[in-house]
Amino acid sequence: MRRLCFSFVRVVLALAVLSLAGCDRLFDKGSKESTAAGDKKAAAGDFRGAVALYEAALDGTAKTADVHYKLALLYDDKLKSPVDALHHMDRYLELNPSGTHARDARAYKKEGEAKLLTRLSNGSPITQQDAVRLKNENQILREQLATLRAQKALPAATVNAKGEPVQKPIPPGARTYTVQPGDTFAKISRKFYKNASHARAIQDANFNAVDGTVKIKVGMVFIIP
Repeated sequence: MRRLCFSFVRVVLALAVLSLAGCDRLFDKGSKESTAAGDKKAAAGDFRGAVALYEAALDGTAKTADVHYKLALLYDDKLKSPVDALHHMDRYLELNPSGTHARDARAYKKEGEAKLLTRLSNGSPITQQDAVRLKNENQILREQLATLRAQKALPAATVNAKGEPVQKPIPPGARTYTVQPGDTFAKISRKFYKNASHARAIQDANFNAVDGTVKIKVGMVFIIP
């Protein structure tokens, strides 16, 4: 029962990351400048603006772990979005498990997951049947969001002489994966996140925006955001 409940929490996390674009915007120049500008926005009360700048500073490496922690605090305290807060606490601990905020992040996760389950069940203990129902509903919503996202107009991609999308550089220390036979972005997403909802995030982290799915080849090395 407990395992199923927490599995449901992860489904909700995946949906939130997909719908809010989460950490899709990687490799922007000026990571430090974006973080500093985000601090100013947060201090001025422009929390949405701060989130956009913090996300622009993320590069998938341990050096931006603290940015995930800043995002978690904003989502928790200012934007009242525990799902997003839990996601960024998770990423902070993945990137810097012994960091300055690790103890607080673990405590938040333990308390936050329990609160989220209570909130989703309207204060009542969630049953196995309810957890399955909610999971199925979120699957439908996630598919609808994926369809809407595919319909959005995307800027032209940067391509090489063969017309192929140019892969972005991988920062030192980033989490990476080497493409194996039969891999797709969806399969890679399942290997790391237990579901396919991060497929587009992985593509966007490695290639400039394209209308459709980039054809990948065995041996390619991708950053996993």
